[in-house]
Order: sequence, then C-alpha cells, then structure tokens
Amino acid sequence: MRFSGPRRPFRAKVVVPGDKSLSHRALFLAAMAEGESSIRSLGPGADVRSTAAVLRRFGVEVVADSVRSPGVASWAPPGEPLDAGNSGTTMRLLAGAVAGRPFTTTVAGDDSLMSRPMHRLVGPLRALGAVVSVSERGTPPLVVTGGDLRGTTLELPLPSAQVRTAVSLAALQAEGATAISSPPGYRDHTERWFHHLGLGELDAEGRFSVRPGPVPALDVAIPGDPSSAAFLWVAAAICPGASVETAHVSLNAGRIGILDALAAMGAEVAITATGDILGDPIGDVRVTAGELRGIELHGVDVVRTLDELPVLAVAAAHAEGRTVISDAAELRTKESDRIAATVAMIEALGGTAAETPDGFVVEPVPLAGGRVDCRRDHRIAMAAAIAATRGATVAVEGFDSVGISWPEFDLALEAMWSSR
Repeated sequence: MRFSGPRRPFRAKVVVPGDKSLSHRALFLAAMAEGESSIRSLGPGADVRSTAAVLRRFGVEVVADSVRSPGVASWAPPGEPLDAGNSGTTMRLLAGAVAGRPFTTTVAGDDSLMSRPMHRLVGPLRALGAVVSVSERGTPPLVVTGGDLRGTTLELPLPSAQVRTAVSLAALQAEGATAISSPPGYRDHTERWFHHLGLGELDAEGRFSVRPGPVPALDVAIPGDPSSAAFLWVAAAICPGASVETAHVSLNAGRIGILDALAAMGAEVAITATGDILGDPIGDVRVTAGELRGIELHGVDVVRTLDELPVLAVAAAHAEGRTVISDAAELRTKESDRIAATVAMIEALGGTAAETPDGFVVEPVPLAGGRVDCRRDHRIAMAAAIAATRGATVAVEGFDSVGISWPEFDLALEAMWSSR
C-alpha cells in the first residue's frame, strides 16, 4: 500500500480501537468465570479473534459483547491441537488458564508464532504442578497437561507481563496462595484487575500474591489501545503545527513510556486522567508537534516503550541529534526481529540507522520516502506508514499485516491527515 502525507498541518481527534492487551485478559477472565459476562469495545484485530476462537473450543460462547461460560472447572477438553494464529499473548495466557485442568492442551500457530520463545513459561508452570513442554528450541508447539496445582513463590528473571499473567491465571486454580516477583517496568493490568476483583494483592516489597478462588463475571468496556494511538502521537509530534487528541485510552504506566519519550524529545504532551477500568487508569491524551531532539532510552524506560520503539525511530530521524536505544534485545523475539526490521525500514526510507546487539542508533537524517518490506510485522508496517507524515511517499509491502491489531489503520491515518 502507498501513503502520501498531508499537505498541511492537521488537528485531529481520533478514536482508537479497544486495547489489545486488555481485550485478551478480559476474554480469559470472562471464560474462567461461571455465567455471562459483558465485554464491550473489544479490540478488532486478528490476535483478539484468535483468543476468542480458542476459548470456544473449551465450550465457552463468545458472541459480540457477550461471553457465556460454564466456568473453568467445567471446561471441556479441546481434543485436537489449537491454533493461536499470530498471537503470542493467546498462547501464553492459554497455557496458564489450562494448567489446572485435568487434560492435555496442545497449542500451535502460524510460521511467525512457531518461531517465538515460549520456554519462559515452562519453569513457572511446572513449579505450580503442571506438566509443560515446548520444542528443543524453546518454541511451540506448547503442550500443557494440567492437574492439581500447588501455590508457591516464584521469582521471574524478566519483567514479562504475559508470563506473569499466565502464572496468575494458573494460580487461581491452585491450592494455596502464589507469590510472584519480577523486575519492574511490566504493564500491570493483570495485577490491578486481580486486586479490584479480590483475587490478588501487591505487597510493599513488590510481590504479587494470587488468592485462589472463582473469578466473578465481568461487566467492562475496554478503553482505547495506547500502542495503537502511539503511531498517531508520533505523526503529530513530527509534523510542524500538527496535533492529535485520543480520548478514553489506557494510561497504565507500563504502556505509556512512548509519551514520556516524546516529551523528552520536545513534543508537547498533555494527559488528562478521566477514570479507571477495574482499577486501571484511563484518560485523554493530546500530542502537539515540537522541535524534537535525540534521546537515549534504556532500562525500565525501554520496557515501558518496547512495542512502540519502531515508530519512535521514525520520530528520531526527524530530531536534532542522534537517538540511542539499548536494553531492547527483547525486540528480536517479536513477530519479526524488530531491531533489524526497524533499521532496515529507516534505511529504506533514506535515513541512517545502525543495529547494536540490544538496540539501535538513529541519526538525524530526515526520511525522504521509499519502499519498505514490513516482514509481515504490523508494528513495522504502521511505523513505515507514519513516515509519510512529513511529505514523503512510502510504499509498504505486506501492509495487510496491520489486521493483527488495527485492521482499519490506513483509513484512520488518512482521515487524521485530512483533519483541520
């Protein structure tokens, strides 16, 4: 698909789709609860549809905004292997949900997912009492034989929200409480929701304790996805005179590192908290263009910005001074090697960038346009499209991969560019 940016500055208000991370969590919790739950504004992407599809295989009804379940204790064995599509979140959270069930579940996915690491789940779920296996390379298929679980104390070496959530879903089905610790920086949606629902508690030392018990039915409206909004925020930041407002988005601290990064670069960022969903903050965000400067990003700040680093590289190309990203080796295990893919994108568009073992460096060379192979990675495809904001013409090969998270992203982008 080909993109040509706006002819003049835009000022737009955009409604972004329901948050993908929260949509997965809401579906799993509703499926584990007995009875009917209402989940409105689910994310429209293929990953969320993958979660709904695998849950149906256990006897859970997912229709529009309604989830009707017999409760996790009465889930039916799925029989044949399950297909998680491209969704690592689906596979990881499902592993936790079935860890307490007395049958075997096998989960596979598309070529991309079958190459992604799943070995981090094995130790924690085995410690609870499940039988878990992956391939010799640590990749899918993921096979879980559940049974009687025992609460335990776990120290996870990396701040992975998906692993923490998988362990938490399993721990709900264990005998005795489970305490979970990991380095900081992860998105703590699950911990906030569990606390609000009376299923867990975070102590002063940062340990999260899960109390086993039944999950109550949910009645929630999913807020907008900040990982989707981030592309629009960067578009506004790099276009002189432009601004964009996104209402009712998740403001979880682990999700909005991109806003701190843009503010540090010189964009004007205004955040207004308006409420919460199950104790997780939501609100409105406005980003206005500014004179951007390069930054160095590392440590916890990278963890909080991980999914948005490819589009941050686009902003970095239009800043004064170089931008250095480090401590981001996790990017190499995403839908593509996002370190290599991000550098290739910047170079294909006429910029200057270089890989490092755990990140990349972007030099202040404005992007002139070109053709980008997004490597079937939705984040790279969307980042490349945003590069057209400064008047360049950008062609994106494999752009339909954006269906993973935001199927109508191109329409929203064109509408934003044309707003006055």
